[in-house]
Amino acid sequence: MDCRHIYNAAADHYDDPVNSFWERCSLRTLERLAPRPGVRMLDAGCGTGAFSIPAAAAVGPAGHVVGQDLAGDLLALARRKAHRRGLSNVCFEERDAFGATHDSRLFDAAVSIFSLFFAADLIAAVRGLCDRVRPGGTVAVTTWGPGVFEPAASAFWSSVESLRADVRPATCPWDRVRHPGALRAVLASAGLEDVRVVAEPGQHALESPDDWWRVALGSGFRGAIEALAPGERRRVREDTLARLRRANLRSIRVDAVYAIGETPVYRIGT
Repeated sequence: MDCRHIYNAAADHYDDPVNSFWERCSLRTLERLAPRPGVRMLDAGCGTGAFSIPAAAAVGPAGHVVGQDLAGDLLALARRKAHRRGLSNVCFEERDAFGATHDSRLFDAAVSIFSLFFAADLIAAVRGLCDRVRPGGTVAVTTWGPGVFEPAASAFWSSVESLRADVRPATCPWDRVRHPGALRAVLASAGLEDVRVVAEPGQHALESPDDWWRVALGSGFRGAIEALAPGERRRVREDTLARLRRANLRSIRVDAVYAIGETPVYRIGT
């Protein structure tokens, strides 16, 4: 199942209050960028606008934010949220933000929050973002760190594997850039300069172990759930939550890695 189908399915729980980590990490990315009023920003893999909407408020009426995502159901939620806030300087487009484009050098900054690791070629994807940012502009990439969603993730995958081993992936997409050094290498190889990377540990509180299932339904874990037959889903849910109740789960890890680099400034004669 591809990302478009996974996250269209996840739209029914993506903005569940228990999944507030989307907003928290997006706001941390915005804080690190600290955009000035009037700038133009691209949000690649924008989801329901957790970054795009506060960014539009930050850059003000003279600025503009474009959010792009493959999942149209997530974009519908983003548009409704922007409308409720009365923001006219943000728009959302259903397209592959890492694909071919004709808007070269249009933006002052581009961000990818929990989306880059889905690209087949990470370096090419970052280069694509660089091509859409003016010389001397900024590219920011936020990814999950090691151990994200643990210990619940291990309980979930153990339950899935005991029933349908074919559904469990060999690795999760975010494992490709979960370490700061790996993410730094990707950005530097793509041509970004002055790359700064910061890893931040995080804990996400749950009111009860049962909250984990809503996290799974509103995130990339939804792909595995959708691959199960209805009876299998019920059994995986019951087994996973039984494991987490025995462990009295009250929080999960949400470690994140934040990277920012600058697009090169080319000078005549250099």
